[in-house]
Order: sequence, then C-alpha cells, then structure tokens
Amino acid sequence: MATSQQAVILSIVVVLLLLSPIARGAGAVRQHYNVVQTSHLEPKSICSDLKVVPPATGTWVPLHRPFGPCSSSKGRAPPSLIEILRWDQVRTECVRRKATGMADDVLNPARPHVVLVQYDYSLHSDFGVGSGYGSSAAIEADGDGDSMILSQTMAIDTTVDVPWIQCVPCPVPQCYPQRNALFDPSRSTTAAAVRCGSPACCSLGSYGNGCSSNSTRNGDCQYLIEYSDDRATAGTYMTDTLTISSSTTVMNFRFGCSHAVRGKFSDQTAGTMSLGGGAQSLLSQTARGLGNAFSYCVPSPSSSGFLSLGGPVTTAINSSSSRSRFATTPLLRNAINPSLYLVRLQGIVVAGRQLRVPPVVFSPGAIMDSSAVITQLPPTAYGALCRAFRSAMTAYQGFGFRFWFFTAYPSRGPSGNLNTCYDFIGFTNVTVPAVSLVFGGGSVVALDPPAVMLQGCLAFAPTPTDLALGFIGNVQTQTHEVLYDVAAGGVGFRRGAC
Repeated sequence: MATSQQAVILSIVVVLLLLSPIARGAGAVRQHYNVVQTSHLEPKSICSDLKVVPPATGTWVPLHRPFGPCSSSKGRAPPSLIEILRWDQVRTECVRRKATGMADDVLNPARPHVVLVQYDYSLHSDFGVGSGYGSSAAIEADGDGDSMILSQTMAIDTTVDVPWIQCVPCPVPQCYPQRNALFDPSRSTTAAAVRCGSPACCSLGSYGNGCSSNSTRNGDCQYLIEYSDDRATAGTYMTDTLTISSSTTVMNFRFGCSHAVRGKFSDQTAGTMSLGGGAQSLLSQTARGLGNAFSYCVPSPSSSGFLSLGGPVTTAINSSSSRSRFATTPLLRNAINPSLYLVRLQGIVVAGRQLRVPPVVFSPGAIMDSSAVITQLPPTAYGALCRAFRSAMTAYQGFGFRFWFFTAYPSRGPSGNLNTCYDFIGFTNVTVPAVSLVFGGGSVVALDPPAVMLQGCLAFAPTPTDLALGFIGNVQTQTHEVLYDVAAGGVGFRRGAC
C-alpha cells in the first residue's frame, strides 16, 4: 500500500514538473527571467573589493554605502527598511519642491512635520582637506612624505552645488557631533577666507549670506544653505587645497566652512561634497582641468564602488572604448533649477514585454539623484509595472523546503511605500522576472535581480501624481557606472562596473 502511494506521489510530481513553466520554457526563463538564490538578495556581512580596480593614476575615490561592511559606519546597527524608505520619501520630496519652485512651507503649522533620526543613506567618500596639518587624524597625500592633509568623510550629493564641511569653532549643539576630527582652518597653511565683494563671493548668488563685518572690502564672505526639510548650514566661504587622490589635488578649492547647522545631519559625515550643475560644485571647479564630466558606481550593500572625476573610469578592460560601452540617453536640465540633472524614461520592459504605457506619462522627466534610494515612477506607469510583475511572478513558481511541490510565491503586506512584496522564507532559489528601463533615445538598461527586489519587495514607488518629477534611485543603478557627461549633454549606464 505504501509503495502504491509513493508511486502515485512520484507520478504527480513528475507531471507537475513536466507541466511547470520552467520545464516547458527553459529558454524563456533564461531570457526573460532570472533564477537567483535568495541569499543573494540579502546583504553580506563581509566587504567585497572592487570588481574592476581603477588605475592608481586616475582621479577617483572609493565610494561606499552607509552602514555596510565597507563603510566607516560598519558595526553600527543599520536602519530598518521602513526608516530608509521614510528618509528617502522626505528627502526626495524636498528635492522635488526645489525643482518645481514651490515655496518652502516648513514653518506652516498645518503641514505635518517629520523629524528624522540622525542618519542618512547618502553615499560616502573620503577627501583630503588642507595642508601642513599636524594632527593625529591627518593622512599623507601620498607615500613620499609630502604635506599632511586631514581626511574628511563626506556625503555625495548630485542635487546641491556648494560643498561644505564643519570647521572649528563648531560647538555642539550649535553643530552636530561627527566621526572625523573637525577641520581647523588656522592649522592649514593653505586655507584662506574668500573676501566679500570678490567674484568667488558674488558667484554664491542665493547661497550668499552677507559679510562677517559691515565692510564689504574687509569682511569674510558668508554662505547659507537651506534645505527644504528645514535643515541648514551656515559659516564662512573658504578656499583650501583639496586632495582627491594621490595624483590629483585641487588648489584654491572653494567650500563652505560650517560653524552652525540646523536640523539633523549624519554623525558619520563631516559635510557634503556637492556635484550639482552650479558654478560652486566640485564638478564645475574641476571641469577645466579634468573635464566636464564625472561618473560613479553605486556598489552592492556589501561592496565598494567609486567616484571618478573628468569622465568614466578607464581600465585595461575598457580602455579601448570606455564611452562606447555605455547605454546613453540625453541629459536634460530643469528650467527652474538648472543645477539638477534629469533624464526621460520612455518605457519599461517586464519579462520580455514592454508595458503599454503612453510615452506622454513619462514627459515630466526623472531626476538623476545619487542619494535617492529607489526609483519613483508616475502612478500610471507604476500601476502597470506592479500588475505585470505580479502576473509574471504567478506564472513561474518556486520550490522550497516548506513545500514538496511547486507553489506560487506567497505574498505579504507592504513595507513602507513598497506594496508588491513576497515571502521567500523556505525558498532556496526564486525566479524573478527580468526588468529593463528604456530611456529616451531607445537605450535599454537591464537591471540585476537585487536592483528589482529589495528585501522581498518590488523596489519601485509611485510619485504623487503623473505630473510630478520622478527619480532614478541608486538601488536600480547599483553596480552600473553612471556617467554624467555634462560636456556632451548625455547620461550613460555601464553594467557590471563594481
């Protein structure tokens, strides 16, 4: 009797296998689906080195995700996915208001206030500031005993223009506590305050905050950066030597020397290295010498990436045609805030089929933002993506130790603003529909499974309306080298760069 039952069960399993989509369409699975181990969708606890190491002579710095094993904040408890998504929503809404010229209403009592904890999820890199800095916190500019500089961990932001770091004097709570030693301009032999009335001070425009004295001839230039989320930094506009790499220094680099802040900033960073399109950014200050372009590769959570100035990273692998390997799309500018970089999506492909979304839906454009976590789509496109993704996930089933037969992946409740989520507990492998983004000009960027799903959820979110600006998030661009070729007016994506 037992043998008969086993035979029946075996027969059922064989029939299920033969009738399963995996058995009937192995080629389609390979082409339009990705079979991935569930462990590969989770971050690792060990730091992985760069997949492609840029040359030592290049103008680049390592780039890290916060709270990962490669970052300076390793060992600290990372924020939850809900906290990350909450931070992302607040921040991107602030950038969107800046792009649309909406009045800052942070003091409006009718508007609900969101108080964020003291962390952020921006990408981080280390830069050297100053020279002749005799301090235990200093590092050497290179290995031949040249002048000492102070290492500063800075958040990378492509939506702002003025770089800044905290400087002595900067007492708490007037300033926020930080991991690095505070920069002291009096101990740097090359530091100097920008004078009021100088071209550099006048170039601050709306970031200018008067002078340190009543005399515009003798006073020091003051700056003020106000973020739409009620944060702010203020202090003296300075120049000093910036060390980017062992082979690249920038003399008379202009930056804000912050003596006071308002709001919450991460204690893991000393300030912000700004890469916006304005005249004060790192890109604009180095464009003549290095080239009016930069690129970065957002690493996976347990790896290292890079930030390159002057153009894409050139290695022995891609030196012959470094730019031709990129899928490129036109770079657009925002009429109200030309410092922002925009691109235009024109379609999305799920499991080999392009969504039936009218191109006009994508007409507002999407902001290229190094700090945005997930890609935000117009609600019409987002709804179509979710429906197509759920349908594709239903078509291909999984096998796990909880089940002795193939079964549909169980759905679960939303995580924050991610509402298409699955329970993969018990599954060793999952079959995820391939997703590609189609940009203006027809360039197609294929996303790896970790760029499609974040902790079991489809890693996309809707914008407030179809007319609102979207965002291209770094979850989707991770492991791609993203090239901002401002001189040529294009944005490029190169897969598998870090």
